[in-house]
Amino acid sequence: MRVRTDVAALPKLFDYAVPPSWTDEIIVGTRVRVVLHGRRVGGWVVDDDVTPPPGIEPQPLKIWSGWGPPPPVVELAEWAGWRWAGPVAFFLGVASPPGPVRRLPPVPAAPPFASGGGAGERAAAPELEAMAGRAIASGGSTVLRLPPTTDLLDLVLAVVNDPATVARPGGVLVVVPATGWAERLCARLVRRGYLATMDWAQSRAGWPIVVGSRAAAWTALPHLAAALVLDAHDESYREESAPTYSAVDVVTERCRREGSPCILTSPCPPVVVRAGRALEVLPAPVERAGWSAVECVDRRGADPRTGMFSEEFVRLARSVLDDPDLVAQRGPLVCFYDRTGRARLLACAACGELAQCTSCGAAVGQHASGLRCPRCGNERPLICAACGRLRMKTLRAGVSRLREEVAALLGVEVGEVSGPARAGPSGPGGRGGARGGDGIPATPVLMGTEAVLHRVRRASAVAFLDIDLHLLAPRFSATDETLGLLVRASRLVGARHAGPASARILVQTRVPDHPVLAAVARGDLGTIAAEEESMRRSAGLPPFSALAALSGPLATGYVDDLRGAAIGTDVTVSELPDSRYLVQAPDHTALCDLLGAVPRPAGRGLRVEVDPAAI
Repeated sequence: MRVRTDVAALPKLFDYAVPPSWTDEIIVGTRVRVVLHGRRVGGWVVDDDVTPPPGIEPQPLKIWSGWGPPPPVVELAEWAGWRWAGPVAFFLGVASPPGPVRRLPPVPAAPPFASGGGAGERAAAPELEAMAGRAIASGGSTVLRLPPTTDLLDLVLAVVNDPATVARPGGVLVVVPATGWAERLCARLVRRGYLATMDWAQSRAGWPIVVGSRAAAWTALPHLAAALVLDAHDESYREESAPTYSAVDVVTERCRREGSPCILTSPCPPVVVRAGRALEVLPAPVERAGWSAVECVDRRGADPRTGMFSEEFVRLARSVLDDPDLVAQRGPLVCFYDRTGRARLLACAACGELAQCTSCGAAVGQHASGLRCPRCGNERPLICAACGRLRMKTLRAGVSRLREEVAALLGVEVGEVSGPARAGPSGPGGRGGARGGDGIPATPVLMGTEAVLHRVRRASAVAFLDIDLHLLAPRFSATDETLGLLVRASRLVGARHAGPASARILVQTRVPDHPVLAAVARGDLGTIAAEEESMRRSAGLPPFSALAALSGPLATGYVDDLRGAAIGTDVTVSELPDSRYLVQAPDHTALCDLLGAVPRPAGRGLRVEVDPAAI
């Protein structure tokens, strides 16, 4: 047997013999313990057909530790180690159970209605059934652009009950961004009579439906009949610590290897998600109806004495607060203001025009005696591009201070939500984070950072006090991040025309004509998607190139070795302003081959981030 140990710094494989007295099944993926250099370490069997070199007597395996990932997942982990320049043992660990599993549970017989028509069952929307049918029939990877207020359970049922899915061997994998969302979705399926699970042992045994969050991309299902990734745009699918793998890419690659259909859903699929995949969209009127109503407030010429609060905001707040039953039924007024990770914003003191880069449109900050773009590095004098005045004002505020100001303005108690969420159900249609629970104040108005959009489940209205903090952030992912925030807000408020006139999203901005805001207001993401693709193509950004960011005390020496190995290739290495280095290649094959060919320096002083999120 060939074994890969769980020692991440030791990529070498070792051969061992199976003791004759063992009666447990030993296959690829089985977890074992072996003796290595005088100490016991854990590992996985990665090959069960090994002939030792002549004259070599392999040591015996020490302990059978139980079931591990199935052979297809073991092979997938080898690919992931190359793709994200990380230790294969890390991925095998994610794919393994948290504790020893020495016996698999039996798969119960499916109830007679598990293929549709169960107790309390409902038919999926015809549009979703048709889209799911086409995606499954294609056998490849398909993106479904579904508006935020779509109940994605309908899509899950459509895929599970599709005749082509039922006819395929294996189970259906459903991946969602949050554990709470997964728990609620699994419970809804079980209540309808479907054999759905989040348990590792049950998935390894081959249950028909497996639901989970990011780690579920490594599900132990022996075979996949189909896979769904809901809200494929969500940042939660990306591992923040190195290796920075993407669950979306893992599921896509696994389906490609098994020849199974892979369906990704998103109200705003990013270019990197759409690239190389078929795209299905709903009819324009249906898609538009699934977005909340949006009101944009132009703050360029606002009276400075009004601070962060426009007349439109006050009218919206009064329309909500003057009806106590509205707050009780639909939730509080949510005010969003997020300073975390933002760029410094400057505006002309005379005309109020926001200081933007003339090349890429990002917000610029003051640098020495001029203005400098933190995204592309372009510099220009400290002059307003709109009116030519020389004096700028800094736009800053804290969420706690704004909470006090809103309370004084409206004469009501205002709660603050800015901390991490506790465990609890979440996701579209979930009930986790109800008012008064999960640490959320039971007040008619809530002020918060991004946490408020994650933890609150319903809202009478949502007000973005300054969307420009995200819309003009000095990152090439600013568009995708802003759309993600607007998607969450739309789910809190609900579909347009589905509630009172106050049920809308109010956006205060100094760029009211920005394409992102116009697209969301129309409920049509097609135009902004084309513009974003054109920008990325011209700038040579993913998915039209492959990037890796290097940082840490040992990065400089490693970069020198990379530059030497990259001579004669299309791979370039450049230095970033924040003491990081950027490696850019035409595709991931060239990038990952180079990273795999250059030995890493010993120690923990190097971080390699393939597909960096913030550039």
